[in-house]
Amino acid sequence: MDGISDVAVGVKRGSDELSMYNSPNSGMSSISDGTSNGSDSKKLRVEEAPPSRVLHIRKLPNEASETEVIALGLPFGKVTNILTLKGKNQAFLEMGTEEAAITMVNYYTTVTPHVRNVPVFIQYSNHKELKTDAGNQRTQAVLQAVSAVQSGGSPSSDVQEALAAASSPVLRIIIDNMFYPVTLDVLQQIFSKFGTVMKIITFTKNNQFQALLQFSDPVNAQQAKLALDGQNIYNSCCTLRIDFSKLVNLNVKYNNDKSRDYTRPELPAGDGQPSIDPTVAAAFSKDSNSLLGKIPGALNPLSAAAAAAAAAGRVALAGQAGSSGVLLVSNLNEEMVTPQSLFTLFGVYGDVQRVKILYNKKDSALIQMSDANQAQLAMSHLNGQKMYGKIIRVTLSKHQTVALPRDGLDDQGLTKDYANSPLHRFKKPGSKNFQNIFPPSATLHLSNIPQDVTEEDLRLLFSNTGGTVKAFKFFQDRKMALIQMSTVEEATQALIDLHNYNMGGNQHLRVSFSKSTI
Repeated sequence: MDGISDVAVGVKRGSDELSMYNSPNSGMSSISDGTSNGSDSKKLRVEEAPPSRVLHIRKLPNEASETEVIALGLPFGKVTNILTLKGKNQAFLEMGTEEAAITMVNYYTTVTPHVRNVPVFIQYSNHKELKTDAGNQRTQAVLQAVSAVQSGGSPSSDVQEALAAASSPVLRIIIDNMFYPVTLDVLQQIFSKFGTVMKIITFTKNNQFQALLQFSDPVNAQQAKLALDGQNIYNSCCTLRIDFSKLVNLNVKYNNDKSRDYTRPELPAGDGQPSIDPTVAAAFSKDSNSLLGKIPGALNPLSAAAAAAAAAGRVALAGQAGSSGVLLVSNLNEEMVTPQSLFTLFGVYGDVQRVKILYNKKDSALIQMSDANQAQLAMSHLNGQKMYGKIIRVTLSKHQTVALPRDGLDDQGLTKDYANSPLHRFKKPGSKNFQNIFPPSATLHLSNIPQDVTEEDLRLLFSNTGGTVKAFKFFQDRKMALIQMSTVEEATQALIDLHNYNMGGNQHLRVSFSKSTI
């Protein structure tokens, strides 16, 4: 029975610790004395809990699983116990050593940890160890399986039973919400933490990027599925959905950027597909700041995103994927370009904060996005596209912000501040817009169409932007439609001119690039 009372202590401590950390940045905070009754509780000043190998995790989403909480600790060392307080959205995680816990806390003070896209808070607990009910076999099985993966061994036979080890070493992986390119090398790097990856085949099915990945041993496949299913490769996107495949062996014919047999390096590239560029591979291996290097779903993997985009052939891999959210755009058509047109086009890939067309070089502009991920995304999609008849170049700027003109100085309207614009597409966390980010395409997706607007009205409106409408299709409810222009450049121009166009009755048309064709 004493195990159960210990769990109760854990719950009690959880509520104490909550009051203790109301202001985590102050280093000092109030906590109720604990000896007084609740109504006139004296306040004591206490320092933050000293380092301990037990960590207190708060603000977990309701549906968070033990595996996801354990995954937060995995990169830093062995996880030896876990106690989740479901009703309080909290958990206690016990690391194998105090050093591992200190490394973990230090790391997460610089990079906010996320579970299911929700930021969570981690601090030292007053407990020095967790005494939980050893009867909780499922938790123990999860812990043992995970620690076996960590130490590079295989789990004991009872754990294998607990895991109901699957007979297939092949996983089928679907990537949801993919608005960074995910490459075969990214998958190899993530999954090889769980065992030897022998073969990978990637393909697109039903407009979704999918992969089949074969381990040398079914147990490794089971462990990888347990730890990674539902995790994000990059912050808030590229979610892994993992199942076992009915196949037990993959037949790979070519080694290129779509398929790879790591056991047979001599295979041809085939079909004129490029083999993976060594600079891209090197960029991945150097990137210590992403899931890729460390943890499922918690990080901000800029250089990985740069390498992924480079592997997708969208952007030259410059060794400067820093943390700037500012882009330098050059080779603009200076007769035509305005801050508003740049705001609209770059706003497809992120929330533009400021735009400055350079006074002495009006074919160039600085664009400040709301973060470095968005800058990366805009660069990978817009570099090399045509705008007002000219192929634009987009690179990361060394500037950290775009300066506004000093008060009273007129810079001829070349600098605009959009920080409070109502037109930002991504200000709502978890907005559907995150899932609908596509490269520039000849087909546009229209939404917010008033009920009385006809196909003819829209065809006329879009042909007035200087292009030719090739095809049009209303969705069933007629509030949305697809419209296809004859070129990507024409569609880009139409988006710049007509996104947020007032259709009457204060209904503003919304225009995005589409992945569909009509």
